[in-house]
Amino acid sequence: MKSLAGEPNVLDLPGVDSAIVLLVDGLGASVLKARAGHSRTLAPLLSPSSTIGARFPTTTASALATLTTGEAPGVHGLVGYTVLDAANDRVVNQLSGWDDRLDPETWQRVPTLFERARDRGVQSFAIGTERYRSSGFTRAVLRGAEYRGGATMTDRFEEARRVLDSGDRALLYVYVPELDQAAHSHGWQSPLWNSVLEELDSTVRTFAADLGSREGLVLTADHGVLDVPQSSHILFDTDPGLVDGIRFVAGEPRALQLHFEPDASAAHRQAVLERWRAAEGSRSWIVSRDEAISSGWFGPRVDPEVVPRIGDLIVAARKGVAYYDSRPAAQHGRSMVGQHGSWSPDETSIPLLRFGAFATRVSGR
Repeated sequence: MKSLAGEPNVLDLPGVDSAIVLLVDGLGASVLKARAGHSRTLAPLLSPSSTIGARFPTTTASALATLTTGEAPGVHGLVGYTVLDAANDRVVNQLSGWDDRLDPETWQRVPTLFERARDRGVQSFAIGTERYRSSGFTRAVLRGAEYRGGATMTDRFEEARRVLDSGDRALLYVYVPELDQAAHSHGWQSPLWNSVLEELDSTVRTFAADLGSREGLVLTADHGVLDVPQSSHILFDTDPGLVDGIRFVAGEPRALQLHFEPDASAAHRQAVLERWRAAEGSRSWIVSRDEAISSGWFGPRVDPEVVPRIGDLIVAARKGVAYYDSRPAAQHGRSMVGQHGSWSPDETSIPLLRFGAFATRVSGR
């Protein structure tokens, strides 16, 4: 597959007939390095040149949209895990909260790489679990690709091999959620996480060994992860001054996006911002929406339609903490051990590993 006309080849990849992008949800560079003994294939490939940075917020909805569109959140519009839908005066979960009031094909605002490949005559395939086949999020970020399902990690790689064997050229996206799921439920330092990493490592080794001379594989992640015990959870609404005039809480526990009531004055907003900085400034970066945009947190450009989706006030954890409010509806998330969303190196540093035809330029063969 030659570089598609009009598309930059920023990774300087050689031409192939078929390209595979393997997205391992939650595989941060720091945890891969820390568990090198459980990863004889992947960990030895990790180096400064094979490590890249994820964009803020380091959450799946935003990061996958960036991967599959090539645009930052300020353009594609998926600016967090939960986001304000101002037209309907509500907060919407970007992974699972799609309904007839939120159209995936317009809320995610730009064509995907799969649509652009299709328009240039290259067929694309997205290979994931069946539960995601018809979701709104899939329609938002994977449109243009033919979806193929596989229940297990092995099933998905076998399906990828079948796709490669059935045509002359193709663009494949293979999604592995199991590592992130293990981190959320048990933490990345758990035996379960180690076991899933070993399964991933073995499966990639087998698949890569079977790649043809004109087939290339890139493995990367959407974000990293760190474990946050409940003793490091902060119930921020126990301080009334921190939620004074706040209408909606969006984002996620390590990257809160707080929206004020529409009639809150500029002076009131500034006062609440300063209260947050006094209370939590030693543990988190706390900025206004305007400060985040001007500093490029959501990319070099934020389109006017996207601006209202971003919180008026953003609390991005700098230390190993997570923020929750005390409402009963918010408590189920407190069972989550592995977390992400903010700017720490554990969350932003991710691998970019190359196999098959894509590895030749790195190794010099």
